[in-house]
Amino acid sequence: MFLHGLIHSLGFISAFRLASLPQLTGKTIFLLPTNAIRPLGLLWLIAGGLFLASALLFWLKKDWWWMFAAGGLVLSQALIIMYWPEAKFGTIANLIIAVGIILAYGSWNFNTTVSQELKKFSDQVSPKREIITQEMLLDLPPVVQQWLNRCQIIGKENIHSVHLQQRGEMRTTPEGKWMSVQADEYFTVAAPGFIWVADVQATPLLHLAGRDKYENGRGHMLIKLLSLYPVADAKGKETDQGTLLRYLGEMVWFPTAALSNYIRREQLSENATRATMSYGGVTAAGIFRFNSTGDVTSFEAKRYYDRKEGATLENWLVTVDPNSYREFNGIRVPTKSDVTWKLKTGDFTWFKLEVTDVIFNRAINQSGTLKPLIAKTKPYEMAR
Repeated sequence: MFLHGLIHSLGFISAFRLASLPQLTGKTIFLLPTNAIRPLGLLWLIAGGLFLASALLFWLKKDWWWMFAAGGLVLSQALIIMYWPEAKFGTIANLIIAVGIILAYGSWNFNTTVSQELKKFSDQVSPKREIITQEMLLDLPPVVQQWLNRCQIIGKENIHSVHLQQRGEMRTTPEGKWMSVQADEYFTVAAPGFIWVADVQATPLLHLAGRDKYENGRGHMLIKLLSLYPVADAKGKETDQGTLLRYLGEMVWFPTAALSNYIRREQLSENATRATMSYGGVTAAGIFRFNSTGDVTSFEAKRYYDRKEGATLENWLVTVDPNSYREFNGIRVPTKSDVTWKLKTGDFTWFKLEVTDVIFNRAINQSGTLKPLIAKTKPYEMAR
């Protein structure tokens, strides 16, 4: 775009006779009146300026750079057609730039849609300041109490919103190639929900943009090739059940949510409990397993697995690396896990995930940045 913009300035220089350019005679596909030459020269300059501006915006990582480039492209190609005998090879550059514009538009459109969803999603957060006490845990099964104590939530503020930063690998079939993933995930607790936004690098030049959402008891998975072409757009009762279970299983990253009234727990054995979640007219349950020290090691549930012939209920297993526990803002949570479908044809591990950062009690503002919702708890209040 930068070089193409500079080349366009030659049309301006030639029209205004600012320098001698023997290679540019001004030959057009039809005869122009003399008084039209300079206005057309100004159009060459404007088109070049739009390309230069878009190149600068691209360098500054502004995802709306394509708007300037699109204007430059339309004007440029109109001028190239008019001056076809001498300018026709500029069409090649415009075709290359057009591909970039289309891809950039797809990314901008996808990101804009997700940003609007995040804004609406964050508006549902209703911070209610409350310090967790030991007495709040007394109605829970002993192993759950042990787990929450291991998480160090006593004396901490209840968690009402979460932002996770993630990386990992995923594949779509048991024999498929592993693809790298970078993702952000946002949770609300009082009204349970999440939005997961991921960039999946399928090949060096091919990526998938993904957004998984659970809101108001309903789920929606959207995946677009190059942020443009939908390759998955799942919603309905199976998706609702699956996203509810995902929320329930991912609660290990914001453990104070275990005290929510939409979750019922019962102890099955010394190291296992069943958690049943009911919200938005949907109910599903899964089994949490713990090691001898009280750390969560796995979560297993019956979840719908998508097939061409229709979704089927299969065993869905999330295993947690017991050596991956870290503290974030004083709360201890796991950072590594694998997600596996336990199919009749064999185990299919399709996602390997690492959480790189956890930010509690923040929300998204309109510009897409994080802002604190409430002040941090002061040390003397924590002690009290």
